[in-house]
This record gives sequence, structure tokens and C-alpha cells, in this order.
Amino acid sequence: MYSLNDYNYTLPEELIAQVPASPRDESRLMVLEKKWQRVSHYYFADIARLLFPGDLLVVNNTGVVPARLIGSKETGGRVEVLLQGGGGQGGGEGTGSFTCECLVKTSKRPRIGSKFHFDGGLQAIVLGGTDGLCELEFRFKGDFDRLLNRIGQIPLPPYIKRDESKPPPCDDRVCYQTVYAEKKGAVAAPTAGLHFSDEILDKLTEKGVEIVPITLHVGYGTFLPVRVLDVRKHRMYSEVYELTQEAARAINKAKDEGRRIVAVGTTTVRVLEFASGPDGRVRAGSGECDLFIYSGFEFRVIDALITNFHLPETTLLMLVAAFAGRDFILNAYQEAIRRRYRFYSYGDAMLIR
Repeated sequence: MYSLNDYNYTLPEELIAQVPASPRDESRLMVLEKKWQRVSHYYFADIARLLFPGDLLVVNNTGVVPARLIGSKETGGRVEVLLQGGGGQGGGEGTGSFTCECLVKTSKRPRIGSKFHFDGGLQAIVLGGTDGLCELEFRFKGDFDRLLNRIGQIPLPPYIKRDESKPPPCDDRVCYQTVYAEKKGAVAAPTAGLHFSDEILDKLTEKGVEIVPITLHVGYGTFLPVRVLDVRKHRMYSEVYELTQEAARAINKAKDEGRRIVAVGTTTVRVLEFASGPDGRVRAGSGECDLFIYSGFEFRVIDALITNFHLPETTLLMLVAAFAGRDFILNAYQEAIRRRYRFYSYGDAMLIR
């Protein structure tokens, strides 16, 4: 249960979804019944009849920032930069600057003092770097957020392939964003939420399902592999979260009334469990969440989980295995492969209850 190898499986490459279902709520949905160890199959559009009146659905309303920048070094070579927590630096017209930790991809490790050049007159200077990150000083004219929205790209996961010489197969700026994204600050989407359409949300509300937003800005750590064989030695990178007083009151009221708490995505689970006390009630607050959930974790808040199919040997797979049971999850994954479900960020969904 604690070995990295316990969370491995083999996935045919053709099952890695490169585009989302269209419309987004027509993705497939596998339902796992923990008590009965039973698996059944639906479409995500069926979620309105699979949830019950009185359920409280908690969603992550973070929005993905176009934080991927393609530029050039002074030598002319290509450079790719991924800002961490990008945006929020706008300061009106004029000249501005700020420093930011970034993932940097170049042919050679950049030296301190190196300069990068991007469209729109944006420049960056390397100030230093540790743990695979570079600290860059960005210099620009005008409002940075507007500039980033104009020249930045959505930072898709590396397993979603795009040929930059051809038109994209879908508009990732729309597809890789939930319909309820309100607070920009993530470098990856909370992908379980990508299946929800406005129509599905309306149906849930009409049925009596209460919908409550929380925020966790997904960081670059979501792209990094677990590098230790004993998963208990892994340390999560912290991510900024916010759980408002209004959300906390609604969640605690539902708990007191014995109603189900249904989390949309592993990011939502981590915030709720991080903010909970021994009695299962959550505390409002904001800050950094670094909770790592793996086998043996005692879930205090959530009763059901909507999630995607995750990569092998990742903290996301470990979380869902902790909630449903490792053998049950891995057996369900094998059935999903046999039935040709689509995997990962743009893939199909799973409801565990």
C-alpha cells in the first residue's frame, strides 16, 4: 500500500484523451459503489439523476491562467516558461516589473543574468534557481494581466499533444476551463469539473442539490512525478486555497443535517479535509494547502467523489485509492481500459460513492 509500484498500471496510448467530449457533459461516467464493490456505466449527463436532493456539491472555482510563455534567449534559442501563480501583477499603464518562480525549459540550463525575450516587449532576467525552478524578474509596459492574456498560452499537461504548426483541434482556452471558473490563479485545471455544463448545473439546482464553491489554485506540482519508492516520504508542494465563511457554514450545516458532501475533484477533497477538524466540520480560512492523502487516511468530510481517471504512480491516484480502496480502484481502471474509456484531463469521469 505504501510502495510507489502499488499504484502502477499500463494504459494504451490511444486512450489518452487529446480533446474533450463535445458537448462536455457527454463524456462517459463510471460509477463505483464502495459498499457493494460494484461498477456501473453511464454518461456524465446522467449525474443529475445519480445525485440526490439535499446533496451538497462542492466545486473548485479556480481559473486557469495562460501562464505558458514561448520566447527566445539572447542567443536566439527557444525558451519555454511556465509562471507559478501567474497573473495578478497588473498595475495599469506604465512600466512595471515583478519577480516570480517559474519552470523553464531550454536546451541548456540558463545562467544567472540570462535574458529571455517574449512578444509584446516582455522580458525576463534569470536571478537564480533551486529545485528545478528559476526565479525570473519580468519587465513589461502596461498591464501585465492584459499582456499575459494576449501572448500567453494555456499550460496543457504534457500528455496532451498539440502541433503548433496546425490549428488546434479544440479551443483549449475554453475547453480547459470549468464553466464556473471565477478566480484566476491556476496553472492546471481542476479537471473533474470540466464535465459540468451550465445545463447540468441548472438541473442539479432544480433537483435540490446545493452547489458550494471553494478555491484551490492548482500549481506546477501537479505535473511533477513522485520520486520516492516509499510514498509516505513524498512531500506535496503547497497550493493557495480559500474557504469562505459562507462556504464553511453551508458545508457544516449539511454535515449537521446528515446530508451527503460530494466533492468535485481531488483538489476539492484536499481543501475540505485540510480545513476539517476531528468532528468533520470545516473552518473558513485561506493560505497554503499541502495535504497529501494516501492509504490509511481518515476522511472526515466527504461522502462521495467525482473525479477523472488519473496517471499511474501519482498523488491523485493515491488519493482516490485511499477513498475507494486500492484494489477496487485498480480493478475499475482495468475495466475502464477494456471498455475503452478515455483517460486523464480531457477524458471520462468517475463517481465514487
